[in-house]
Amino acid sequence: MIKKLLYTTKKSIKKILCLILYSYPGYIVFDFISRLTGYKKEKQSIYEDIGYYPNLKNPHSFNEKILWKKIYDRNPLLPIVSDKYRVRQYLKEVLGQKEAEKILVPLLYVTDNPVTIPFSTLKEEYVIKPNNAAGKIILAENIEGQKRYTIIDFHKTTILSDCKSSREEIVKVCKKWLSTPYGFRHYEWAYQKIKRKILIEKLLRNTDGKIPEDYKFHIFHGKCYSILVIFDKFTDKSLARYSPDWEYLYINITEDTKLASHKERPENLKSMVDIAELLGKPFDYIRADLYLVDGQIYFGEFTNYPTSGHAPFIPASLDFLYGSQWKLIPKYWKQYNF
Repeated sequence: MIKKLLYTTKKSIKKILCLILYSYPGYIVFDFISRLTGYKKEKQSIYEDIGYYPNLKNPHSFNEKILWKKIYDRNPLLPIVSDKYRVRQYLKEVLGQKEAEKILVPLLYVTDNPVTIPFSTLKEEYVIKPNNAAGKIILAENIEGQKRYTIIDFHKTTILSDCKSSREEIVKVCKKWLSTPYGFRHYEWAYQKIKRKILIEKLLRNTDGKIPEDYKFHIFHGKCYSILVIFDKFTDKSLARYSPDWEYLYINITEDTKLASHKERPENLKSMVDIAELLGKPFDYIRADLYLVDGQIYFGEFTNYPTSGHAPFIPASLDFLYGSQWKLIPKYWKQYNF
């Protein structure tokens, strides 16, 4: 009895401490302490991934500038566009209500209490995801008249058939996502101010039944520099990189991805580039992700800190080529009215 009481007490104290530590004030303290060491631990971690120590005082490479952005860029728009829920309003303000609704994926449900997810009324295929993180998603697909859930939590994938216990597991996973900060230990400031929610959106498919390609537009100072395309993301993932004019370019390949062959230029390429550039105008750098479904453009998300500055470019010179497109200007956002 005493052991059980001590265990319960210890668990409760740990939970309270985590809530305090992983709060925004906790992040400020964590960042301040790390600043005193010159972010030594993060620099070491980046070195282990990319092969050189990042120069934070005089950054030149793309990875170095991502690190700089994490630590010094406090553009008030960053927490808004990093929030997969609030970013919808940002699109409406930039594009106008009518145009934004054309490219926003239909939102079926939003909650901060996963217990309320209306599984029984969600008949179409959909996606469940947290509004404050990447790499966490649940696909709810209709397979032979039955729902099948694919839970993807970073590198872990679990497939469940539709039943009471599966729905309970999904609620459990969503609660975990809501209680877990994202990007905290890598100093990703923009995510720390997000009020966490669970979103449910319509699952997009082309007429051939496939989940559409993911077009990732790298925008520097309002101009698209390159486009990373992910094909067959959830089945047989492959990558290709293109110029804004659809010239097939180099790509850095990791062990778990493969190079895609050259594909035909999309009909709506110019429209996608125009949208990505317009949405990315108030930022020195941002990645805007779009989908193309049978000619219809949809907005995916924004990413402010791709790979958190840990991307091993191959060859390494490309890291500096990308970095050369990005001019660091402290408080650059002051020139915009928002």
